Amino acid sequence: MPDAALLAVFIPTFFFVSITPGMCMTLAMTLGMSIGVRRTLWMMLGELTGVAIVAIAAVLGVASIMLNYPQVFEILKYAGGAYLAYIGINMWRAKGKMAIVDPKLASVNQVDSNQIQAKAPVKVSTKVPRATLISQGFITAIANPKGWAFMISLLPPFISVDKAIAPQLAVLLGIIMLTESVSMLAYATGGKSLRLFLTRGDNIRWLNRIAGSLMIAVGIWLALG
Repeated sequence: MPDAALLAVFIPTFFFVSITPGMCMTLAMTLGMSIGVRRTLWMMLGELTGVAIVAIAAVLGVASIMLNYPQVFEILKYAGGAYLAYIGINMWRAKGKMAIVDPKLASVNQVDSNQIQAKAPVKVSTKVPRATLISQGFITAIANPKGWAFMISLLPPFISVDKAIAPQLAVLLGIIMLTESVSMLAYATGGKSLRLFLTRGDNIRWLNRIAGSLMIAVGIWLALG
């Protein structure tokens, strides 16, 4: 499994990035208020499946490059560090505004790193099939190019090619799944209270700045480590 020192860096970084309002979290909150938390769990199942696939593909792909093309990996290491720092800077610069659709509506939201803009809303029925909710969560996770870039940049530094990759990946995936589950469940159950918290004052801005600071630090550590 990864070293304790690496986990001490990974866990808080991923937690603050995960809890920051984004496409999946806003979708969980909107569905939680419109169709109920219990049915929102099906969307969460699809989202977690998609995130797991992205994470596994990112680690295995970069690990293959690390083993077979170490020179290319050196380039990717600096590029990944720069990308994480870029994300962190954007999170710091974000205005911290959040547009949330009406609880009776659900929309496909287009997200930059921190600002959510609702697109054409579609009325949600509480009788939405489970398969539709699962596919909605899965597609939201798997079809997000920023999610792929984030996983490719963040995960590899916490994997050592000198140790068995499978146990390390299992530990990191467990942390990712647990963190994502807790975050989405908090958004789905938080309802109006959480929406008021996120839209009040500079709360989102401070969440973004905490996550952004951690991302910048990890990006520098990746480039120099």
